[in-house]
Amino acid sequence: MSETQPLASASAPMIYFIDDSATMREVIKIAFRKEHIQVTACPNAASAIEQFETAAPDIVITDVIMPDKDGYEVCQFVKQHDQFGRTPVILMSGVVNKSVAEKAMAVKADELIRKPFQPQELIARVKNLLNPRTAPAGNGRTSESPAPARESAQVLSTLFGANPTLATPRQSVLQSSTTMPAAPAARPAIARTAEAPAAVSTAASAELQKLRAEMNRLELLVKKLRAELQAEHEYCEALESQLKTMQET
Repeated sequence: MSETQPLASASAPMIYFIDDSATMREVIKIAFRKEHIQVTACPNAASAIEQFETAAPDIVITDVIMPDKDGYEVCQFVKQHDQFGRTPVILMSGVVNKSVAEKAMAVKADELIRKPFQPQELIARVKNLLNPRTAPAGNGRTSESPAPARESAQVLSTLFGANPTLATPRQSVLQSSTTMPAAPAARPAIARTAEAPAAVSTAASAELQKLRAEMNRLELLVKKLRAELQAEHEYCEALESQLKTMQET
């Protein structure tokens, strides 16, 4: 089931906002109504996709974590669709890191916005995607230039650069474990075999240090995620308070 705000005008852009949070849907509808932009707010991907054929989207905004299809699947569906393939898609995520950015690029998302955010920030991004668009007969997607998609891919690719140090420790460990000094020809065979355990011990020690460093990094990441979830929870509470104030006024 979806929630469509009253039609502002026949030519108003049609935005699909997909989020399982009822508070977020209501706040976004109120914010976009002031900009004379229609918003069809949907709690899941299925209800949104069902309406695409009857009311073609100008922009699709979807949360990444969804109860049925996730945001990546929604974006992939839109981008691979014969009719809606050029429709801009904005992904929303509570966590934005290299992995999320790479997945967004893989499904050809146009924008990636981190939650929580201010409604005006989302409105600004929507307007930026709408302004360069042409408006021929029909839904206008066949004459659009692919340049915005290339630019958005470049923006997403620069969110998180590759970390060249990830492969370096392992390479140094492999080199240290495989590089052995040449033994003199007259050296006894038993002495050569005694060097192997020492080299293996050095490599194992280096691997252990690397694993400890990786565990520390993961612990810091978990703490960061907990802090972000707490911040998003507080943001939702603030939105609910703001919504109540809007409804009263």
